[in-house]
Amino acid sequence: MKSHYFASCPRGLEKILLGELNSLGVQEASVVDGGIKYESSTEIMYRANLSSRIATRILYRIANGTYETEDDVYSAALNVQWTSLFDLSQSLKVSTTGVKCPLKSLDFMTLRIKDAICDQFRSQFDARPNVDIRDPDIRIHLYLNATHFDLYIDTSGQPLYQRGFRKSSVEAPIRENLAAGILALSGWKSGEPLLDPMCGSGTFLIEAAMIAFNQVPGLKRSFGFENWKNFDSALLEKIKSEYQAQIKPLGFSKIYGSDEDLRAIRVAKTNLEQAGLKIAVELSCQNFNDIKAPSKEGVLITNPPYGVRIGEDENLAKAYPLWASTMKKKLSGWRTYFLTSDLRMPKLMRLSPSKKTPLYNGALDCRLFEIKMVAGSNRK
Repeated sequence: MKSHYFASCPRGLEKILLGELNSLGVQEASVVDGGIKYESSTEIMYRANLSSRIATRILYRIANGTYETEDDVYSAALNVQWTSLFDLSQSLKVSTTGVKCPLKSLDFMTLRIKDAICDQFRSQFDARPNVDIRDPDIRIHLYLNATHFDLYIDTSGQPLYQRGFRKSSVEAPIRENLAAGILALSGWKSGEPLLDPMCGSGTFLIEAAMIAFNQVPGLKRSFGFENWKNFDSALLEKIKSEYQAQIKPLGFSKIYGSDEDLRAIRVAKTNLEQAGLKIAVELSCQNFNDIKAPSKEGVLITNPPYGVRIGEDENLAKAYPLWASTMKKKLSGWRTYFLTSDLRMPKLMRLSPSKKTPLYNGALDCRLFEIKMVAGSNRK
């Protein structure tokens, strides 16, 4: 039996997420801003949580319809069989998002959904579940537009970009699913040399290493659906065993990371060790302009500082031409990708990007610039 789901992701990565879901057997799906609406079995939902590198959350739709007032949504929520989904002893959190929603208060609508759930439990058990806004067992999401609502229960729990190992960070880290999406957009394949010359805490390096070893990102973490009454632990263990058996032998994977900040290199090393992936990556502490190409061809991917770690805009304006000079001298034959919110970057580098892909790094409106370093052909 198929159910309705919504898989959210960073804006700009919807088509890549759709490809992931299609590879799992999803056939009925539609792309919307910020995610994919689709139908699938419970097994595919388990597999998507374990294997998706791009999804942020996977939500299971339990009610939907039209509304005019808060009472309409409350009535629909009251008709959901909450007591068959989770236990009285489990904590919950309700979140509401509205786009062009006519209701006066989304916070009040959140309270009404919580009331519907608690009223149902109270009618059966004369008691209600507790609310935990920090680490709930059950997460409920309500989405409202001008006329329609969708009510979901979160299958993922913590966001899926949390890969299940403790990760330290330096300033302005990039989320793991955005990094994985950029690797996909670049066309990088396992075995091809990969260089991040401003690697920070090592997010691109870790995501690339997991891809190189064919390791799905969810093997070391838990999921929200494990708290549900109908959780099938045997099915989850079967799927985990399948994915575990597909991991390739560990070894150096031509993945290179460097940063001029020694603290960042230490953090990246620790994170790679925590993930069990240190063997795949070669790290060094050096300035961008001191890098040496590890091979004649390869892919450079980085999320450079944009006015945060380096400082003022004028310092960046001086740095960009130096980076461009280094790339022309040392990286001829390489494809390079820069994720930045500083749209001046290619102009100040005097290099022409072959692609400009709009992406969002959190709330920051960014571009992924593709610059192919073919000798003598990129200068404006």
